[in-house]
Amino acid sequence: MPGRHRQLQRTGLVVTASALAIAVIAGGAWAGYHEFSGKKCTETVSLKVAVAPEVAPAVQSAATTWANSDDACATVAVTPSDPTGMAAAVGGRHGVNLGGVGAAQNADPDVDAWIPDSSTWLLRIGSEAPGFQPTTLGSIAESPLVLAAPESTATAFGWTAGTPGWKDLAKKVATDKALRPGTVDPLRDATGLAGLLAFAAAAGTDASAATLKVGVMRALSANSSSIRNDLLQKLPQSAGESGAGVGLAPLSEADVIAYNGGNPATALAALYPKPLSVVLDYPFAIMPGVDPQKAAAATAFRKTLATKTFLQDLAKAGVRGPDGTTGAGFAAPKGAPASVPPPPAQKPAVVAGAIGQLLGSWTAITQPGRMLAVFDVSASMKAKVPTAGGATRAQVTQGVARQGLALLDDRWSVGNWTFSTNMAGKRPWVENLPILSCAGHRPEMLAAIDKIVPKEGGDTGLYDTALAAYERVQKGWQAGVSNSVVIYTDGKNDNPGGLTIEQVVDKLTKIRDPKRPVRMIIIGMGTALDRAELEAITKAAGSGGVFIATDPAKIGEIFLEAIASRKGA
Repeated sequence: MPGRHRQLQRTGLVVTASALAIAVIAGGAWAGYHEFSGKKCTETVSLKVAVAPEVAPAVQSAATTWANSDDACATVAVTPSDPTGMAAAVGGRHGVNLGGVGAAQNADPDVDAWIPDSSTWLLRIGSEAPGFQPTTLGSIAESPLVLAAPESTATAFGWTAGTPGWKDLAKKVATDKALRPGTVDPLRDATGLAGLLAFAAAAGTDASAATLKVGVMRALSANSSSIRNDLLQKLPQSAGESGAGVGLAPLSEADVIAYNGGNPATALAALYPKPLSVVLDYPFAIMPGVDPQKAAAATAFRKTLATKTFLQDLAKAGVRGPDGTTGAGFAAPKGAPASVPPPPAQKPAVVAGAIGQLLGSWTAITQPGRMLAVFDVSASMKAKVPTAGGATRAQVTQGVARQGLALLDDRWSVGNWTFSTNMAGKRPWVENLPILSCAGHRPEMLAAIDKIVPKEGGDTGLYDTALAAYERVQKGWQAGVSNSVVIYTDGKNDNPGGLTIEQVVDKLTKIRDPKRPVRMIIIGMGTALDRAELEAITKAAGSGGVFIATDPAKIGEIFLEAIASRKGA
């Protein structure tokens, strides 16, 4: 999807943790740096680096040693920075409001380099802001994702003798309420997102995969926390405590080491399900637009984060080196492997798409919403989709609508319109179902989906329909939920006598109300679309975005990415 899957420069991803070669800064900048390096320094470069708190002491120690050496003409100010707050601040600077992350809370995006706990933060910002192009210099550390459980629980389930694989654990999490699984909100925390990625990968792609993924998410969401410390407080605080709180949660190995280091009454076991395919990878990212001399100095500093001394300092924090090995003094949990090799690399665009779909599902499952779904039933929707087994575009859309409805819990309200031309006299749309609560109205909602049937000879009254749908949602606007219009279409507006693009943009611009925002999401399929006109509509609406699947069979994936996105919001 153009503009949404831009490939970042090669980076270590939370699901790939690929060890990458250090990027080469422009030759002129590097030469400029060396002109004042060593004992011949005539000036000093000052670097500001924001670092995930758990590895900040190790980075600070390396910075102090480097700044006092003959090899540097730079000072490095290391600031421990919560990745969530930094992501909000950096994203905000690039026009991205990451859903669920919230305010920046004193985080300063004016830094030269950023070392978050996971590359997923870089991918989430970059997937919605094409202008965000950091120079990533590989991973400086690693902490594998584990499942943390009280040692008594691990023993009772026989896990101390051998941890089950991710898929078996996914099935147990989805069905065994006595296990009391929980997680940190994946919209706000890299370990929570890593857990979803691990379980989703284990679920596979067969017919039962979607059901298993949803089951896992519903189970985890029952005991979710907005921050990691809150989740840790929900773990058993005394020997024999049970029946409340959290009994198992995806956390990093470093989290377990830190927790046990506090000598709790009930220690945690770290379960290492195979394959160990997900890690926190602590990427070193030089921010976009950094002065070339500072970028060159940052590149030189990055090299100091690959020494034996640095590995020893990481070990004090319970964090591994980027190759998965440990330094002396590493307090390995029982059963921990000696090393955790970085998983194989994957394309950033593929990972970004997977993240978007998972966060879309999570959003639908955990957050209340009010949505008017509007479906194109022009004659072109009869076209068959070869990649969907010959089903028509309308049939593919029906399937996506049913799958989407299954994700939404009873806190959601949903309406259904279809549009073409002359659907009710000259009006291009009809209401199949008003916006109703999913609680008690699912049979009617499923029946309305059956009405997504192409109209013989029908054209596409898109502009008039988009305005009317926006007005309807705005009229019934509700506080505390996401109010949105989601339009599915496969063609350009074709409605003689209807609104022009200039008219619909003008009307939407005049009626939008920042105090009552309505997200306008347009999901296009095929290639007979005018992206510029669609984006003009969503921009005029004030919030939302355009998401296009050139292969109509992919609109289900696009829908989930659209739900997760907060582009322009």
